[in-house]
Amino acid sequence: MTKIEVYKGDITQLELDALVNAANNGLWMGGGVAGAIRRAGGKEIEDEAVKKGPIPIGEAIVTGACKLKTKYIIHAAVMGQDLKTDAEYIRQATKNSLLRADELGIKSIAFPALGTGVGGFPIDECARIMIGEVRQHSARKTGLKRVIFTLFDEPAYQAFKQELDMSLN
Repeated sequence: MTKIEVYKGDITQLELDALVNAANNGLWMGGGVAGAIRRAGGKEIEDEAVKKGPIPIGEAIVTGACKLKTKYIIHAAVMGQDLKTDAEYIRQATKNSLLRADELGIKSIAFPALGTGVGGFPIDECARIMIGEVRQHSARKTGLKRVIFTLFDEPAYQAFKQELDMSLN
């Protein structure tokens, strides 16, 4: 059974098997979560990611984590070079990140709210989509034991907490 949690804080400080990066399909790491991961973990993460790109929007690739307290960074391409996203891209990027986690035998993973920063996607809808995908995935055979949605600010934290609480009832 996969335990789903909501945490308010800096995703780069977590000690888990993998962190998910809200990426563009070119895999360059500019602002938001991607910029925070690059600053905390080192430019080598971006260099390795860019060599594996570009990838289709909705797909996910894996790199090392350099200086971070995690083994892997899963780069979920939630938008294109135009920095726009939609519900289907978020759904696919979440699903493909979970599939990469299973391929690597990962037990714990942290997700940011994909597409809600630079992509401008509504946080409530993002929470519904992402939590729904994790629930579907955990109903199948998976080695994932812990999924943490890591939100940087209070409104995002509350949106995910509310959605998770509703999905438990």
